[in-house]
Amino acid sequence: QVQVIESGGGLVQAGGSLTLSCTASGRTVSSYAIGWFRRAPGKEREFVAALAWTGVTTFLSDSVKGRFTISKFKANNTVHLQMNGLQPQDTAVYYCAAGPVASQTDRAYDFWGQGTQVTVSS
Repeated sequence: QVQVIESGGGLVQAGGSLTLSCTASGRTVSSYAIGWFRRAPGKEREFVAALAWTGVTTFLSDSVKGRFTISKFKANNTVHLQMNGLQPQDTAVYYCAAGPVASQTDRAYDFWGQGTQVTVSS
């Protein structure tokens, strides 16, 4: 069994930055593709970013391109989601997920974290 844990959420003013981190215990994160999704109040869960297990190929949703980056730090087996230029519409619970391939579809991921709240004030 793989346990996925997110951290780094919080409250930030519009235009600010946060970094979310994702670790996968039970197996090194280097063996999995990692995806970030978010669910805003009253909305469906949506894709944010994904990183292939190689750490080379990345995908970003159009809504965060140019503001968010996803990267892997092999030294501590952690995947980071760097979020810059945050806006109130980015307010959501952010979920990290691990699976065999990087995908924009949540069904592609086998293991999910509990989520971390990101709140952006205007």
